[in-house]
Amino acid sequence: MEKKSFMFGAAVTDYNFIGREEETRRLMANFSEGINTILISPRRIGKTSLVKQVKKQMEKTNKDVLVVYLDMFACKTEYELYNALAAAVLKQTESHAEKWLETTKEFLIRLTPKITFSPEPNADFSLSLGITPKTHTPEEILSLPEKIAQKRGKRIVVCIDEFQQLGELPDSLKVQKRLRSVWQHQQRTSYCLFGCKMHLMNTIFQRRNMPFYQFGDNIFLGKIPTALWVDYIVQHFEDRNRHISREMAQRLTETVENYSSYVQQLAWLLFSRVNEAETATEEQLRLSIADLLNTNEPLFMQQIEPLSAYQLHFLRAIVNDVHTAFGEQKVREEYQLGSPSNITRLKTVMLSKDLVESRGRGMLYLTDPVFGLWLQHRII
Repeated sequence: MEKKSFMFGAAVTDYNFIGREEETRRLMANFSEGINTILISPRRIGKTSLVKQVKKQMEKTNKDVLVVYLDMFACKTEYELYNALAAAVLKQTESHAEKWLETTKEFLIRLTPKITFSPEPNADFSLSLGITPKTHTPEEILSLPEKIAQKRGKRIVVCIDEFQQLGELPDSLKVQKRLRSVWQHQQRTSYCLFGCKMHLMNTIFQRRNMPFYQFGDNIFLGKIPTALWVDYIVQHFEDRNRHISREMAQRLTETVENYSSYVQQLAWLLFSRVNEAETATEEQLRLSIADLLNTNEPLFMQQIEPLSAYQLHFLRAIVNDVHTAFGEQKVREEYQLGSPSNITRLKTVMLSKDLVESRGRGMLYLTDPVFGLWLQHRII
């Protein structure tokens, strides 16, 4: 497979994967020993890439563990989750479509599964199960990975991306209790649950009165250090006979606050402007930052359109380095934030919208550094 200089918008592995040695070691140990894992971080830090890289390494080094990956983002109801879970487990624990059908008939009777093949060569194919409350109970579906693991004499790790969607399902608390009650008794199946909406993830896993409290090993995924990014950017430029100074690579990284996806995107935008055998210039970096803001502007416009004037004022305060003491009279007056009770409401709403996040001692920051950069240049 051809190496791509920089990748963004998709999970990265191997050549485009950087750092994470300690996190990789810890995840591989958890997967091997059947320890449940909760992985929390903001968007664009690299959770999905880390999990898929570990999945790939486990497939090479430990044949006794089968790792299943599921993206829960599109699941809006309880049974959509069950259909997605069962399909992912069946597809990723067997190597051939014929085996899927056999396994489905063995463990999920009363179903006539449908396999849809893509006309594109080497493309994936989908498995439609049609699981409903009339065909199977939730407990039957939730027990499927454990039954397959027992039958095959292996361990199974089920990795569920965008797990915060569980908190938005109808009767969410009831569903959470149901999942926990089944999963906690399984011996050969463990779970890696991760998501990017930190407000919802913290609600699900950090509150004592919630079903998933102390469900497993909690890992907060931080940013990759600047020095590693500088080495990575400089080397990837050199690999294609282009050049960038270490100082510029550092500024590029810090411009987007070390957020992995944005570092890759901005590095690519700059790389695409530099001709072979040439060195990146200050003007090219400036234009690349403008490209980054223009590319993301439609998304950012969607985010601010429904906001009230008070909410925009609140964002303006944070962009201007106000991260606490929003209730002080001087701050309230300068940024037109209204009464102290209004500020309490603003904090709650902005956290729930995932536009801001709390970092230690209640200090609030924007969850997306490029959104903040765009606000500075275009709105505020």
